[in-house]
Amino acid sequence: MAISSSSSSSIPSRQLFINGEWRQPLHKKRIPIVNPSTEQIIGDIPAGTAEDVELAVDAARKALSRNKGKDWPKATGAFRAKYMRAIAAKVLERKSELARLEALDCGKPLDEASWDMDDVAGCFEYYADLAEGLDAKKKVPVNIPMETFKSHVRKEPIGVVGLITPWNYPLLMAIWKVAPALAAGCAAILKPSELTSITCLELGDICREVGLPPGVLNIVTGLGPEAGAPLAAHPHVDKISFTGSTATGSRIMTAASQLVKPVTLELGGKSPMVIFEDTDLDKAAEWTMFGCFWTNGQMCSATSRLIVHENIAEKFLQRLVSWVKKVKVSDPMEEGCRLGPVVSGGQYEKIMKFISVAKSEGATILCGGRRPQHLKKGFFIEPTIITNVNTSMQIWREEVFGPVLCVKTFKTEEEAIELANDTEYGLAAAVISDDLERCERMTQAFQAGIVWVNCSQPCFCQLPWGGIKRSGFGRDLGEWGLENFLSVKQVTQYISNDPWGWYESPSSKPLSKL
Repeated sequence: MAISSSSSSSIPSRQLFINGEWRQPLHKKRIPIVNPSTEQIIGDIPAGTAEDVELAVDAARKALSRNKGKDWPKATGAFRAKYMRAIAAKVLERKSELARLEALDCGKPLDEASWDMDDVAGCFEYYADLAEGLDAKKKVPVNIPMETFKSHVRKEPIGVVGLITPWNYPLLMAIWKVAPALAAGCAAILKPSELTSITCLELGDICREVGLPPGVLNIVTGLGPEAGAPLAAHPHVDKISFTGSTATGSRIMTAASQLVKPVTLELGGKSPMVIFEDTDLDKAAEWTMFGCFWTNGQMCSATSRLIVHENIAEKFLQRLVSWVKKVKVSDPMEEGCRLGPVVSGGQYEKIMKFISVAKSEGATILCGGRRPQHLKKGFFIEPTIITNVNTSMQIWREEVFGPVLCVKTFKTEEEAIELANDTEYGLAAAVISDDLERCERMTQAFQAGIVWVNCSQPCFCQLPWGGIKRSGFGRDLGEWGLENFLSVKQVTQYISNDPWGWYESPSSKPLSKL
């Protein structure tokens, strides 16, 4: 039986989280929260603007300078790690409630949202470990070839950072940035997507509970042009880390470039999954589905271009359709739900137009492509498979960000590589084959930042995450994610008692005349 998804009383009403306190936005405006399963308004979030961003940036800068930096950036990594572990413990303590709010807000199945909360806590714990490890790396000696000098390298927090995050993993992808930023000793302003801000605001409540120093983490919700753009362009924000669409990433990069401000961008994707003829069909079918329909198909890394060997294509697609027809599409609160609604009415219309255009261009809707008949309300779309696709079609070239898989066949390994790399994106790629030597060749040939072998979508916070080409640059997660928020300073000291002797000293005797 479904738990009610429409009760607004169960959604906490929060303000902006600035300088360790809840603050009403200056203009006192709010943005409605729409439950994507019911299309009903279930609450609202504060609509921050440039004036609120200004307050948040000021709070962050004061957090860095308080007590000459000893309260945060110049404190030990072990000191910061204690707060991070406390946050992780609170996330696990509130896991069921946070998962419920996440599912209500973005529509992902409750089981997935619960898994996300485990990952949120795990990410904080991982970066707490790295924060402790930073203490030994703050001053690293470097061997140089002149004995009259000694040198070392310091790693220091980059300063105030702006973190702009997406709606598909609302809290988890925010933590991918928040955790390493705090571990590094930065102060941060988090601007989550206006479509899914509930759990990020709850993070503010957790920070208050654990006593995180004021201004270290500020959370400003609001529309992109009104809150995100002022943050990206702010002269006192030292770095921007953004996850979202390529178009928005380009605008952020343009704004940051005016101040020569560093950015990390994790953007869109149109990732391939290549299936060879020597694989188990059921195993390949399940990974194909997980690669494209997990998180309701709303993943930048979705392996949404299926490239399957022609010798098994017909049999494999029949098997895949039989798997897809067993997927439970329902309210995300229902037990066993494996596909919920997409996040908003706007996304629903966009995805349905992609499907309509594919059909008009001559592609075949093998299954799905419509609203499930048993769900009259909500932004639900059946898991969709599209065949008879050519490489000039929109469905092959553009990111859909929904539960839509397009299919092409290949004859040779070389053709599979050519099809896989035929995209302006380069976030991820997957290969499924029992021939591990072939998998290694494909791994090396893929033009992507992430490669999966005999699987799709597993993600571990210890490993780097990011792409190439129009999928962005820089990496979240792992030690690479921490490096994003550190500045490297070289220090060289002259240790000889002798003068340098390059210029003639005024006190030296003049040379006798010839």
